[in-house]
Amino acid sequence: MITFLIRALIFLVSAAVGLIVADLLLEGVRIDWSHWWGFVLAVVIFAVLQSVLTPWAAKVARRNAPALLGGIGIVSTFVALLVVALIPGAGLTIGLPWWTWIVAPMIVWVVTALATWLLPGLFIKKKVAERRAA
Repeated sequence: MITFLIRALIFLVSAAVGLIVADLLLEGVRIDWSHWWGFVLAVVIFAVLQSVLTPWAAKVARRNAPALLGGIGIVSTFVALLVVALIPGAGLTIGLPWWTWIVAPMIVWVVTALATWLLPGLFIKKKVAERRAA
């Protein structure tokens, strides 16, 4: 159970980092920082959608279009961003220029993938260091 909670926390943090990086790099992506709960809502909705959409889309692609399996992560990231951007109180806006809708999912996908790969190592190193010190 602890492992599941740590993985969920890592996924939420990686989603937050991905959205923040997209906000910093793209002028068409805007996080509304005036209401912090809106950003938290956007992160939670994005993370839940991403974790549900990716396996579902992979299953559908494997059955119907195996050639699309490589792009499932970016497609599910795009759909999750679209849904979050459509929710008024979610605190995330994606607008113009039009290419923001193409680049934002790629940025969020890459940053999220890197964060979910690197963050567990940081947590594990911290735990090992704490146990050695005890």
